[in-house]
Amino acid sequence: MAQSRKSFACVVAIVALCCVPQPKQAWAQRVPNAEAKRASNTGPGGTRANLPRKTPITADGFVDSGPIVFEDVTKTAGLSGWIHTMGAKDKGLICDVNGSGVGLIDYDNDGWLDIYLVNGSNFNALDGKEEPPPAALFHNNHDGTFTDVAAQAGVTNDRWGFGVAIADFDNDGWPDIFVSNLGKNRLYRNNHDGTFTDVAEKAGITLGNWSAGGTWGDYDGDGRLDLFVTGYVHFDRKDLPYEKTKAVGFSYCEFRGEPVMCGPKNIEGEPDHLFRNNGDGTFTDMSAKAGVSDESNRYYGFTPVFVDLNNDGRVDLVVTDDSTLSYLYINRGDGTFEDASYASGFGLNEDGHEVAAMGVAVGDFLNNGLVDFAISDFSDEPKLLFRNDGKTSFSEISMRSGIGKVSIPFLGWGSGFIDYDNDGWLDLMFVNGHIYPAADRLDWATSYSQRPLLFHNTRDSKFEEVPPVKGTGLGQILSGRGAAFGDLFNDGKIDVVISQIEGPPVLLKNVYPDHHHWVELKLVGGMKSPRDAVGATVFLTANGMRQRQDVLSGGSYVSSNDQRPHFGLGDATDAGTAEIHWPSGAKETVKLPAIDRIFTITEGRGITGVLCDRRPCPVTEPAALGSKH
Repeated sequence: MAQSRKSFACVVAIVALCCVPQPKQAWAQRVPNAEAKRASNTGPGGTRANLPRKTPITADGFVDSGPIVFEDVTKTAGLSGWIHTMGAKDKGLICDVNGSGVGLIDYDNDGWLDIYLVNGSNFNALDGKEEPPPAALFHNNHDGTFTDVAAQAGVTNDRWGFGVAIADFDNDGWPDIFVSNLGKNRLYRNNHDGTFTDVAEKAGITLGNWSAGGTWGDYDGDGRLDLFVTGYVHFDRKDLPYEKTKAVGFSYCEFRGEPVMCGPKNIEGEPDHLFRNNGDGTFTDMSAKAGVSDESNRYYGFTPVFVDLNNDGRVDLVVTDDSTLSYLYINRGDGTFEDASYASGFGLNEDGHEVAAMGVAVGDFLNNGLVDFAISDFSDEPKLLFRNDGKTSFSEISMRSGIGKVSIPFLGWGSGFIDYDNDGWLDLMFVNGHIYPAADRLDWATSYSQRPLLFHNTRDSKFEEVPPVKGTGLGQILSGRGAAFGDLFNDGKIDVVISQIEGPPVLLKNVYPDHHHWVELKLVGGMKSPRDAVGATVFLTANGMRQRQDVLSGGSYVSSNDQRPHFGLGDATDAGTAEIHWPSGAKETVKLPAIDRIFTITEGRGITGVLCDRRPCPVTEPAALGSKH
């Protein structure tokens, strides 16, 4: 009887263990033998290599006709001659695969967005054996073309670059460039004459190992922009993270039975850093005191964003982390943050699992005044959609929303909420590309290069995939990484600049044939706000709805988008009224006098500039209806 009880207990224990949900695979961990056999290219009947291989949906699914949203204008725009570099061609190390970000910046204050493209590097360049691959700064020529002026501007970086965050850190009215590197970071201060000076050493923000992304925000409310930088993995060239080495804990590195590069799991991580702006060109590291250093866990940080997610007037902080919990920090208003990653529901997916979170889209897709998030992650996982339920609570609704099932085979990076058709409702775009070249050789139901995904907002908490028409922008198969979203041509339509790993950038011009109206706002902060108004929130009441946009520095995948809030108006001919919540705490209401305009609004002064049909035009009074402090 005793033996029977023991046998019964063992059976129950085994069954219980089998029923416990197991963690999802990290990028490169050994998989069980049975799964390895299923994923291999052999079977009971011998090799399957000679059998026809169906093109995966990640490189297929095209339609012959339909509405055209984007046109690839890379070549005619003059961008195709610049090539991104990232490590070795075999992608044998983790530093070879992540790619780099894109920054949209009006560096010369001419009212037109220019493009900053971060470049990677390789060991030969770091060792001085070959010329380092330069970053690019493409000046907007106002005629649909761009000219690379990076060398003249002094912003080539010449280091192993990953992320970019654009902001006016010194409040002089000219945007500056932060570049995160494998190695020392750069902070390019704008000299107001088309050139920049690297002041990172003086500023004290160089760090020195692997910084992935950055975001600017005035977390302490002193009117000066502070900087948060994510740490990825600790990288030591004397102990490279190859399989079965000390750097990876002597572990095997396989994906579905295939040997692949190692990481990030089993590699030591890097802490994150919060730098407070001292107002004199220097910064103080407040990471530990503020509670955002990640020193104990050392999760693998990718994309951070400062944004006010609970509408209390203070910027909070979200951080996408790779193969670990993602962070959500609530600003307490006393210089510290509360870690609400678990309690808010933001840190894990709907099943309670960690994901390989890469990029983050920020926007109010429900038009309810609350900021939501979309997260790009690894293949075999649905991309995540976090609905803001209020009171710092989020629900992950990807499967219910319609984006989950479609996005599973794709490996996502750059992501953005964009109103591509100007109907007043934010749509959602993901830029994709695998990290393992073996995806093209093995039957993984995915591909190395992948097409972008665009989802149309159907206004009922759901999205529908926009069919990719052959030969159009959505029909491109790319090795996408960073992406930045903005109005490059000042025509009221949101375009996309994509950074490809080991390839030229891609400029997708929005050519969607709608006749909807729009407005955009360039905000200028007053004496108590950051000059570029980063951290401001705008609510536009027009066309029977109330939309929200935030002025952000950082997001997508280690990139920086257009900082001008953009609002689609549908068929409305009244531009509506903007309620601006400035970083200083002031609230200002401005009646917008016309549609299809880019208005400059200065804190406390109302409308101070207008672009009509891509040209300056007279300011129409009245401008400001009132302000409240």
